[in-house]
Amino acid sequence: MWDNVPLLRFITHMLFGISLGLVLYGAARYVLRLPVFPLHAVELVAAPQRVATEQIEKIVRDQLSGNFFTVDIERTRQMFEQLPWVRKVSVRRKFPWSLEIEIEEQVALARWNGSALVNTHGEVFVARTEQVLPAFIGQPDSAAQVTQVYGELNVALQPLQQQIAQISLSPRYSWQVRLDGGMVLELGREQMVQRLARFVAVYPYSLAAMERPANHVDLRYRNGFAAYLPGGNV
Repeated sequence: MWDNVPLLRFITHMLFGISLGLVLYGAARYVLRLPVFPLHAVELVAAPQRVATEQIEKIVRDQLSGNFFTVDIERTRQMFEQLPWVRKVSVRRKFPWSLEIEIEEQVALARWNGSALVNTHGEVFVARTEQVLPAFIGQPDSAAQVTQVYGELNVALQPLQQQIAQISLSPRYSWQVRLDGGMVLELGREQMVQRLARFVAVYPYSLAAMERPANHVDLRYRNGFAAYLPGGNV
């Protein structure tokens, strides 16, 4: 081996290349951590509507560490996503020395089980709001399903010019809705949209003409429905 000149030359060049690479890597890490590359600014793509500016400033002031090259982008994103009313956050380095942050805020669709909110994607989140919102009542992990059915039923209700004030999914997966006029509709566990559409089609010619409006309607019949009047009459 020791008399193999080409092999020795190859080993020498390889060791030199490895040593040079380690030196350059160490030098680059050192240079990038120097205070000559500070973050000069944190820029928001759009002004938030619900997220408090003070909360954003607190994270920037107290939590961001490192310079332009060493700041932890993923950790920064996670910190912002913990704020109320924040759904998703995108964080990017922006030359010359700033971070660009894009915040997608939650859009509340309804109240969820009296203790949280559900957004337009059917996701549950916790925040405070004074908005007047419909009530969703459902089983754990059913928020997306309730959101989808709510949208479908509201479309079917459009001819009556009424909205759903409350939609409930029972433990037995039976659906019930209460309209903003106070009427309660029992829809059962299947064909909810079809049953509601059938009710909407005949409502102007039956219940709407009654002297006393029905306060509870059971739509779980194959070829009709049962309307319960105030006082318990059918």
